[in-house]
Amino acid sequence: MHPKQIENILDRVLLRVEKPGRYVGGEYNSVIKDWDQTDVKVALAFPDIYDLGMSNLGIMILYDQINQQPDMLAERVFSPWVDMEQIMREDDIPLYSLETKHRIRDFDILGISLPYEQLYTNALNILDLADMPVRSRDRDESYPLVIAGGHSCYNPEPMADFIDAFVIGEGEEIIVEIARTMQKMRGKSRTEQLRAIAQIQGMYVPHFYDVTYHPDGTVESTKPNIPEVPARVLKRIVPILPKPFTRFIVPNIDTVHNRAPIEIMRGCTRGCRFCHAGMVTRPVRERTVQEVIDAIAEIMDNTGYEEISLLSLSSSDYRDVHELVSAVHEQYGEYGLSMSLPSLRIETASADLLDKLGDTRRSGFTFAPEAATEKMRNIINKSVGHEQVLEAARAVYSRGWRTIKFYFMIGHPEETIEDVWAIIDLCKAVLREGQKILGNKANVNVGVSTFIPKPHTPFQWVPQDTREQVLKKQNLLKDQIRGHGLHLRWNNLDESEFEGFLSRGDRRLGRVIERAWELGCKFDAWQDHHWHQKWMQAFEEAGLDPKFYSHREREVDEVFPWDHIDAAVHKKFLVEDYLMSIKGETRVDCRDKCFACGILPKFTDTRSQTPAEAWECPPVKPKSERKRDKTERVSNVTLIP
Repeated sequence: MHPKQIENILDRVLLRVEKPGRYVGGEYNSVIKDWDQTDVKVALAFPDIYDLGMSNLGIMILYDQINQQPDMLAERVFSPWVDMEQIMREDDIPLYSLETKHRIRDFDILGISLPYEQLYTNALNILDLADMPVRSRDRDESYPLVIAGGHSCYNPEPMADFIDAFVIGEGEEIIVEIARTMQKMRGKSRTEQLRAIAQIQGMYVPHFYDVTYHPDGTVESTKPNIPEVPARVLKRIVPILPKPFTRFIVPNIDTVHNRAPIEIMRGCTRGCRFCHAGMVTRPVRERTVQEVIDAIAEIMDNTGYEEISLLSLSSSDYRDVHELVSAVHEQYGEYGLSMSLPSLRIETASADLLDKLGDTRRSGFTFAPEAATEKMRNIINKSVGHEQVLEAARAVYSRGWRTIKFYFMIGHPEETIEDVWAIIDLCKAVLREGQKILGNKANVNVGVSTFIPKPHTPFQWVPQDTREQVLKKQNLLKDQIRGHGLHLRWNNLDESEFEGFLSRGDRRLGRVIERAWELGCKFDAWQDHHWHQKWMQAFEEAGLDPKFYSHREREVDEVFPWDHIDAAVHKKFLVEDYLMSIKGETRVDCRDKCFACGILPKFTDTRSQTPAEAWECPPVKPKSERKRDKTERVSNVTLIP
């Protein structure tokens, strides 16, 4: 179907759908190139609705990287909401790009962002709406090459049947390499194209790897079936963070985050054992203060945004954070620019930082202690003293903030009901501190999620907490965290189960995902659209048990479905950390002491950067001393995000 035909149909049908602005394109700062005069064409898909996808920084960065190339173009596509999808199927409207309304089938590459597992069925739905077979083996060179990237791709196996090639790691540089490779391989067979793609460092092509299983269902091995590909695919990183993206597309409608993000730091050295992002984004790299300040000025000129978010996994660990917030306040305080600095540590200095930003709304302040007892803090390697929390609360309330929001997890390894009671007691104690200062205006909002063991973390061996235990803990929290000033939110138990079996799944889950999609599953991240019974039906029809993936403790020598994916942190380091957690032993911040996790020897070019751009590990101790370290108990250490 020609783009003009698609536009004519849209003129006729868009008034029948909710939020037509999701489907028309033409936003300020969107890039429209001459289709016929541009050689390589890439469609970038975020498999959820426009309102969410337009807030995704990764998509915008890739969009900019490709469109900077004079002979390439990138255009966007998002999942249509159910009302629009129904019309598209009834009127035979193919999935199209927002910029020029070309069919997705007409592009050379379809890049799908998969930051979390709940998007898997939407990814299949996008392929189907684009009139493409959902399985990779059924697509030849006449179809766009389907690639995927994002944090969930560090275990690519559940989606291996549907994606031609996975980007393992960071995409800023590799996306252009992929496009150049496909440009050179145009006219070749799909197998030849995939062979060429597999030569790019950081690319995983499932077609070239075979999986075998033991009789008990565990993975025996994942091995290459051609000699040209590596046994383990090392993740791709960007050694020096590129200039921040500042020419954000201004959306047609309100989105989830109506603000412009600037990533001030990538990676984390805290070593929280549950944190997938903290492990896979190593090593830490930072932007200079001046680079961030210049980026804010460009964003204001380019977009008109009135709110900027300074992003990182641990903002308080940004080396020059005080200098940065002082500079922001000094240069932009009089413009009424609103700034947010998420991921702050629980300390008085965090309130001081936001004071410097000059935020006058004083609406809320967020901390993530994750656990409330010393035992649990040691197990997860995230120590936050009780008095330290209360001191931080007093500092926040005394500066005019009325609400403190806490994030906790339940279901950590070795957790008991007493540990859950400690969450309740801590929240009530914080509220009392607030009431002493603000009276009845003080609030404590509590978000409680269920711990999901993730690949490439020290907890990848542990079983997920059972439904019965999680329900018991949730009911206790609901019964106790209520009344004036206390507000509780918790996550759906079925959704936790769903995320759990997909996170540590193997390639056999492909038939479960496909069958669930055939049964009507999509928008699984939306609570009112998650059909858990259909997923259970899909498991039953596939002859698989979800408990095998979620609730089974792994032996330390088990081969995992993702072991051929190298996140650059040694598995032996993760094993050691897992065994330390069992003993309640902690590690200090690895900026203070190197534990030889393996990251920097694989990316030596990060060591040549100036201190303002990247951390260097402290000197590694001799093996004899490291051996003694393994038996030391590291106690009384504060490890806060």
